[in-house]
Amino acid sequence: MKSPYSDCTELRQAVIDSCLSMNTLGINQGTSGNISVRAGNKMLITPSGVAYDQLTPEMIVSMPLTSDTPDPGQLKPSTEWRFHQSLLLSKPDCHAVVHAHPVYCSALAMNRREIPACHYMVAAFGGNSVRLADYAIFGSAALSDNLDKAMQDRHGCLMANHGSVVVGDTLERAMWRMVELETLAKGYVASLSIGEPHILSNSEIEDVLAAFSNYGLKDA
Repeated sequence: MKSPYSDCTELRQAVIDSCLSMNTLGINQGTSGNISVRAGNKMLITPSGVAYDQLTPEMIVSMPLTSDTPDPGQLKPSTEWRFHQSLLLSKPDCHAVVHAHPVYCSALAMNRREIPACHYMVAAFGGNSVRLADYAIFGSAALSDNLDKAMQDRHGCLMANHGSVVVGDTLERAMWRMVELETLAKGYVASLSIGEPHILSNSEIEDVLAAFSNYGLKDA
């Protein structure tokens, strides 16, 4: 799918607005999250260490999708630029990547637990589970490799002792998925506090995936 985005002030502002929304919604804290979007053959990504309420459109960093060097005159990109770039390259129908540290997603990640098919909405992430990517230090090539593995045929995953990441065919879809992932994680944690949740079968999840394909949730 061709990217719906081109590098423009409106797109850069949409990235900033999404960052601010993450904090307002309580799915991120401070500047710990980061967002990228595909713009032609480049990636626009939040800069490193700048408070979201201080961001301006020109601060959003432009990087080629096939280079580790930002365009000249840019701020330093998010330390997590490697996995953003890798996910955009490996998922051609994906045009936005959202990473955050939601409390319940992070709690499960700290306990190194993936999310099984405890609720039908697990299918919104592409399969019968939300996988857990193996731990590696933030910003590393190893972390990027671990995420590539966990995100094969998936639209979201948890990150061991870290947080979570989702993708979408649009920035709006990626943001929706991050909110849904934290809601799912919260429900799973609550269910574990009162017993063992019933896990839907693979065939039941396949039915949900088929149903999703009929009302627009099939896109990356």
